[in-house]
Amino acid sequence: MRVIQTEIPEVLIIEPDVFEDTRGFFLESYSQRRYAEHGINATFVQDNHSLSVRGTLRGLHYQAAPGQAKLVRVVRGAVFDVAVDIRWGSPTFGKWVGVELSAENKRQLYIPVGFAHGFCVTSEVAEFLYKCSSYYAPSLERGIAWDDPDLAIAWPVTDPILSDRDRTHPRLAEMERDYLYP
Repeated sequence: MRVIQTEIPEVLIIEPDVFEDTRGFFLESYSQRRYAEHGINATFVQDNHSLSVRGTLRGLHYQAAPGQAKLVRVVRGAVFDVAVDIRWGSPTFGKWVGVELSAENKRQLYIPVGFAHGFCVTSEVAEFLYKCSSYYAPSLERGIAWDDPDLAIAWPVTDPILSDRDRTHPRLAEMERDYLYP
């Protein structure tokens, strides 16, 4: 397993060891012990699976405290995946990291608590898996506008398919201060 630090040190790209032969491939998608050796100490309690069509943009989402760390990957298709630092006072506050995750590259992205998360589907369809460190809690659900000009995220679409909820999120400057650094 190879772990790559991004421009935001807490957000990590994970490249699992993939064993391929004429039958196909095998990879270990998660091992608490191995991930902890790389500083990923979240205890994951919920797995989610979504399917979306090309041009769908989901996000930018997060949960208020206690928050929700995520370990995400794509098992069919491809997405442009984004994590945004929303920890007020952080040296990387308002900065974002964007990574292509695909069934082909088998990469994962670790998004710690204190970050908003979103993705845009770049293939015909994409199946996206999330491991989450806390249970979904509607009362703690929050979001940031996907097109906030202060973030200037380089999304691969200009007119994405959005949920009604994702059309109405506030800009980063208007959001609640759910996370303070440190």
